[in-house]
Amino acid sequence: MTSQARRPDQYFAVSAAQRAYVLGLLVVVGVFAWMDRNILAILLESIRSEFDLSDTELGLLGGLAFGLFYASVGLPVAWLADRYNRRSLIALALALWSAATVLCGFAIGFLTLFLARMWVGIGEAGASPPAQSLISDYFEPNRRGFALGIFYLFIPLGYVAGFLFGGWLNDYFDWRTAFIVVGCPGLVVALVVRYTLREPPRGLVDKTPDTGSTPTLGSTIRYIVRRESLRHLPLAGAVHSIGSVAAAVWLPSYFIREYQISSGEAGTAMALAYGLFGGVGVLTGGYFADWLVKRTADDRWYPRGCALVILAGVPAAMVLYLTDSLLVALSALCVMSLLTHMFLGPVTATMQNLAGVRRRAVVAAVYLFLVNLVSSLGPVFVGAISDFFSSSIGSESLKYSLLIVVVTTSVWSAVHFLWASRHVREDLSAVRRDSGRLEH
Repeated sequence: MTSQARRPDQYFAVSAAQRAYVLGLLVVVGVFAWMDRNILAILLESIRSEFDLSDTELGLLGGLAFGLFYASVGLPVAWLADRYNRRSLIALALALWSAATVLCGFAIGFLTLFLARMWVGIGEAGASPPAQSLISDYFEPNRRGFALGIFYLFIPLGYVAGFLFGGWLNDYFDWRTAFIVVGCPGLVVALVVRYTLREPPRGLVDKTPDTGSTPTLGSTIRYIVRRESLRHLPLAGAVHSIGSVAAAVWLPSYFIREYQISSGEAGTAMALAYGLFGGVGVLTGGYFADWLVKRTADDRWYPRGCALVILAGVPAAMVLYLTDSLLVALSALCVMSLLTHMFLGPVTATMQNLAGVRRRAVVAAVYLFLVNLVSSLGPVFVGAISDFFSSSIGSESLKYSLLIVVVTTSVWSAVHFLWASRHVREDLSAVRRDSGRLEH
């Protein structure tokens, strides 16, 4: 029965223009997700002043309020995405987190803002796993690194939108207006997704017939645990995210406190570093990883390359937090952003290639579960360390707490990527053998 199953590409034709539209629309969805997630960072100082909050409380708003609930919902949503219509899940999630972002603008204190941010996290948990799964069904394995690299442009573009709009809306109006203005358009985009995005058959470009047999969540977890590379890649991403999320949340406050600039000026600086240089990093990282693996016929260069670019960003991070010059600090931030965004496409493509046709959304969600659960601690760690040392070193406490967390997690993450590279070839070979047995 299986051997006579029709291949997906025999009844669902997709043009290059349709692929480009799907990828572009999912990038737009991602931009709204990342903008709504990160706009809080540029508004923290204004929120602190109005509600008289400590750095630890700000860290809870910037990390745990979002990340804990994002992580808790991500796996159940991914389980649904491997079984049901991914387009509808994405549209519903976008509408939910956009509405929650608007509600942030009506917060009356720490608790109500925490609850609104919690719902932003719950909503955004429904977007990325089904989006990655859709892209993997539109783009062949040897093009996924680049396609997912383009998809991950939503991160730098979302930083640009969040930091620029948030910073200048805060300067000209207030932080409440910023939340409301950036949240409303997402409700319209949710309708566009629901009524214009086509749901492809699973395994469309893998040339593997879809038998309709979807592994259980438990079997997928066991599948991940049995493969060394699939164990270490999520750990690598999770550890790195502790420092990267902490930096993204706290850098605007750091620049405002250290160099006495406005939120609009800080937002512009962050948008340049994360948007322009981060965007170049995402695009070049995916492209060069695909090129290098194709040229060497060695899949180990996906995780190896991730480790190398992360380690290369450590000296830039040290300059960023130790210099007294704003210009030098911004230059170092641009270099660090370029390098540390390069691993996003390769690690995602490798995870999707290792997942097989019917496990993609759940494998993506396991990665995101660990990343968001662990990363939510980063802003809290930095805030708590800053509060602890503020009595002894004053305003320098935020600088050194960021330095400690970012450098430590970068080195630790690289170790996991290098460990994954030792096993990725044999794990990918096992997936290809399994796919071949399904097809024949």
